[in-house]
Amino acid sequence: MAERFNVASKLRQGLLVGLVAAVLTLTLYALNWLNTWEAKTWDWRATLMAKPGKATDDIRLILLDQNSLDWAHKENGLTWPWPREIYGAIVNYCQRSGAKALAFDVLFTEPSKYGVADDAAFGSAVSRFGRFAGAVFLGQRSGSIIQWPADIPKPELKVNGLQKWLAHTQAGKTTFFRATLPVPELAKNSAILCNTHLDADSDGIYRRIKLFSIFDNKVLPSLGIGTYLAADPKEKAFILPGRLMIGDTSVPIDQKGHAVLRFRGPSGTHKAYSAAAVLQSEIRILNGEEPTIQDKNTFKDKYVLFGFSAPGLYDLRSAAVGGVYTGVEVHATMLDNFLSGDFIQNAPRWLVVTLVIFLAVSGAVAGSLFTSLWGIAVLSTAYIAIPVFLSLFAYVYGFWLPLIVPETAVATAIVLALAVNFATEGRQKRFIKNAFKQYLSSTVIEQLLQNPARLKLGGERKILSIFFSDLQGFTSISEDLDPEALTNLLNDYLSAMTDIIHAEGGTVDKYEGDAIIAFWNAPLDVPDHAIRVIRAALLCQAKLSELRPEFKKLMGKDMLMRIGVNTGPAVVGNLGSNTRFDYTMLGDAVNLAARLEGANKQFGTCTMMSQSTRELVGDVFAARELARVAVVGRKEPVTVYEPMFPDEYYAKKKILDDFAKALDLFYKGCFAQAREIFSSIQDVDPPAAAYAKKCNELMDSVPDSWQGVWVVTTK
Repeated sequence: MAERFNVASKLRQGLLVGLVAAVLTLTLYALNWLNTWEAKTWDWRATLMAKPGKATDDIRLILLDQNSLDWAHKENGLTWPWPREIYGAIVNYCQRSGAKALAFDVLFTEPSKYGVADDAAFGSAVSRFGRFAGAVFLGQRSGSIIQWPADIPKPELKVNGLQKWLAHTQAGKTTFFRATLPVPELAKNSAILCNTHLDADSDGIYRRIKLFSIFDNKVLPSLGIGTYLAADPKEKAFILPGRLMIGDTSVPIDQKGHAVLRFRGPSGTHKAYSAAAVLQSEIRILNGEEPTIQDKNTFKDKYVLFGFSAPGLYDLRSAAVGGVYTGVEVHATMLDNFLSGDFIQNAPRWLVVTLVIFLAVSGAVAGSLFTSLWGIAVLSTAYIAIPVFLSLFAYVYGFWLPLIVPETAVATAIVLALAVNFATEGRQKRFIKNAFKQYLSSTVIEQLLQNPARLKLGGERKILSIFFSDLQGFTSISEDLDPEALTNLLNDYLSAMTDIIHAEGGTVDKYEGDAIIAFWNAPLDVPDHAIRVIRAALLCQAKLSELRPEFKKLMGKDMLMRIGVNTGPAVVGNLGSNTRFDYTMLGDAVNLAARLEGANKQFGTCTMMSQSTRELVGDVFAARELARVAVVGRKEPVTVYEPMFPDEYYAKKKILDDFAKALDLFYKGCFAQAREIFSSIQDVDPPAAAYAKKCNELMDSVPDSWQGVWVVTTK
C-alpha cells in the first residue's frame, strides 16, 4: 500500500514538475531567447542533410575570382574596375551558348570610368541577349532616388493580394524608401531589375532570404527569383499569409517575406566557371579557335548567375553550411530551391507547443520514478535523442522543427525532477558539493560528483592553447586610483574579458592582479582550440577598445592590453597539496606563452602568437610574421606572429607587405636595406619602428653567425 502511495506521489510530482518545465520553456520560446542556440543546431542539420536537388544541375555560376583578376591584369593590362565591355563579352558568350537566363550580382550604379561608349557596349550586349536580370540597390536611408525614374521601364511583376498581405503582416522592412538603379544603358535593356541585398540573421549567418522588395509601389524580386522571371516574364504571382505563389510554384514565407533556404552543400556545390575561362572562350571563338571551355553545352538551357568570389571584392558571406559562401551562391541556392520546389518551411507553432508539453511532462514523470544512476543515464540519453531524430525527420520533409526548444523542455523537466529528488533524498551529496565549491570551480565539482576517483593529486599531459594577458603600465595606473575605484575598474575589465574567454570555450586558470591566465582543450576536449584562443584574444582586444573611452575617464590615460598565445604540451590537472589543490597547468609551453605576452613590448604589438598556434589556425585568421625571437629561459628561438581579423589585415595590406619585404632583408642581414623600408612605414606601424631602431643597432655591430634572431632580454 505504501509503495502504491509512493508511486502515485511520484507521478503527481512528475506531472507538476513537467508542467512547470513546459511553461518555462514556452516562455523562453515566446520571448525568442532560444533563437541563437536554435540557429546553431539548424546549421548542423543543414550541413548534415545538404544534398543536390533536382534543379541543381540547371544552374551555372560564373565567378570573377582572383585568377580572373590576375589574368586580366597580366594578359590585358586591365586594372580594377574592369571596362564594362568585358562584361558584355560574358553576356555575348552566354547568349552564344544558349543560356536560358543570365543574372549579374553586381551593382553598376556609376557611369563607367572608360566613358559613355563603354556603358553603351555593355547595354547593347544585354539588349541583344534579352533575358538579363540586373541588380538594384534598395535602402531605407541610403540611395540616390526616392521614386521610379520616368525614363526607366517600370517593373512588370505584379503580386496579387500584396496590399492585403502587407496590412495583415505589417512587414515594414519589405518596403524600401530609397534606391540606386544601374546606369540607364543597363537599366533600360534589362529584362528585369532585382534587389540583390541580402539580410543575414542576427549572428551574421545567412539562412533566410527575402523573395521580393517594394520601392515606390513597384515590386522587385530578389536575384534568384528574378533570374527565373527573366526567362519566364509572363508568370503570375499571388501572395497569402505564409505563402507566395509564382506560376505553379508555392514558396512558404514568414511574416517578413523571408523563405528558409535549403542549402545543397558547401561553397562550390553549383558548377562554377572562372570569368577568365569564359572571356578566353569568347575571344577564341571570335578568332576562329577552339574555346577554353570545351563543353559547348555547359550553359545551354541553364540559368547562369555571375558574381564575385575574389577576396578583395568583398562578397564573401557565412552560410548555414559553414565556411565561406559567396553572395551569388546564396542567390543560386534560392533559385535552386524555387526550381526544385523544396524551400524549408517553419513547423506550425501548435505542433511545437504540443511537443514541448508532451516531452516535458513525460520526461519529468520518468525522471521522478528513476533513482539509479544507470536509469537516469538511459532516460536522459533517450529523451535527449528524441528531439534530434524528430528534427532530422522533419528536415527531410521540408520543415524547420525547433530542436533547442524541445531539448530545453526535456533538459529542464529532467533537471527539475532530479532536483526535487535531490532536495528530498540527496542531502549528503549537497553537503559535499557545498563544501567543495568554496575552493574548486563548478566545472571540476560536477566532474568530481560524476567520478569521485578524480579527487586526487596529479594530472595528464595534453596539447593546450594557452592565453596570457596583462595590462600595460597598470602598476602606475593603480597608484592614482582609490581602492574602491580600482576594484570596480578591475571587476569590469576582468568580467568583460572572462565572458569572451568562456564564450569561446576557454578555462580561466587564475587572475594575478590585472593579468588573466587561461587555456583551451581541458578539462574538456576542444578540437579547434587554437582557433578559439586567437578569436578570444582578438575579441578581447576589440572589447577593450569599446571600453577604453569609459576607462580613460576614470584613469586619465588609455588602457592597453598585451596578450601572448602559445600552443603546446602541458601538464594539466588537480595540482597542489594534500589538503588544497586546484585545476591548473604547468610546463614549458605555459612559460613560453607568458614570455610572448611580455615580448609584445619589444615590438609595440598588443597580441602575439607562436609558430605552433599559427600552424593550427591556418587560414581562419590573417597574421603577419613578426620575428624569430629568443625569449628569456628558452634556448631555441621561436617564430612569432601578430594575428588579426581579415578586415584589419586587408586595410593594412600594403603596410604589411612592405613589412614582410623588410623582414626578409633583416633575416638575411641586409640591415641598411631593411632599415630603409622599415623607416618608410614606422610612423604608422609600431613593429616597423622597433625594427628600424634595431637595424641601426645591428649596423653598428653586426653579430657573428647571424641567423635573424631577435634576443629578448627582459621578461
